[in-house]
Amino acid sequence: MKAYIFPGQGAQFSGMGADLYEKSAEAKDLFQQGNDILGFKITDIMFEGTAEDLKQTKVTQPAIFLHSVILSKVLGDSFKPDMVAGHSLGEFSALVANKVLNFEDGLKLVFKRAQAMQEACELEPSTMAAVLGLEDEVVEEICSETEGIVVAANYNCPGQLVISGEVDAVEKACVALKDRGARRAMILPVGGAFHSPLMEPARKDLAAAIENTHFNKPICPVYQNVTTSAVSNPDEIRKNLEYQLTSPVKWTQSVQNMIKDGASEFIEVGPGKVLQGLVKKIDRNAETSSAEI
Repeated sequence: MKAYIFPGQGAQFSGMGADLYEKSAEAKDLFQQGNDILGFKITDIMFEGTAEDLKQTKVTQPAIFLHSVILSKVLGDSFKPDMVAGHSLGEFSALVANKVLNFEDGLKLVFKRAQAMQEACELEPSTMAAVLGLEDEVVEEICSETEGIVVAANYNCPGQLVISGEVDAVEKACVALKDRGARRAMILPVGGAFHSPLMEPARKDLAAAIENTHFNKPICPVYQNVTTSAVSNPDEIRKNLEYQLTSPVKWTQSVQNMIKDGASEFIEVGPGKVLQGLVKKIDRNAETSSAEI
């Protein structure tokens, strides 16, 4: 069975999507629609902007979404997923690819998400840190024992977890994690505490937009970050999406469930190969590739 997977923030690179734009008339039309919906020429930043230009949250998230979704659309008849999943932001790309959301609604939600997250980041100093070489349970235990808000945010693969929260609490947790044997516990260059309780203001903003968006029945199940299991009911998909910003990204568990349910091939749709690397670390026998036209 084929599982199509969609990357999240961090996968962007200068020049992303330019080859698609040049090769496909359908892609060119969709990129231009994207510019119109957003109200600015994101294609200029994607194709010609610097890495610094692409790091702005209001650019990064719609840029990755556009690259992934447009690639899935120009694959045409060869795009036949048995299941889909996306890492954080990538879940929105997955939901457009499997027909739950239409292109315009998906892009509007992603742009709203980016703006809401940016505003939440400005309310309180917060950050994230990557933790390598410890079991998930140990990281969870130290987060729960640390004073202040700090939680496990991204379960990327065994031995690689990201924590998120208040700056002081994350820094204290990093010290404790190193004391417990973490190979690394390093602060990440991000604008805020994504997938933590500090994103509650953004969750409320995004939930209102999600409630006003039409969700269709998917063409195949989606394995959502919040629940990690196959979901096909549009109302369940909507509810899980609303809580994604304040809940952890359970990528390890999602991939394990996809494999348990029959996934033998994982095809990454969008910029980079980050998710293929994570899948291999979760199960080295899994077959991985990049979608190409």
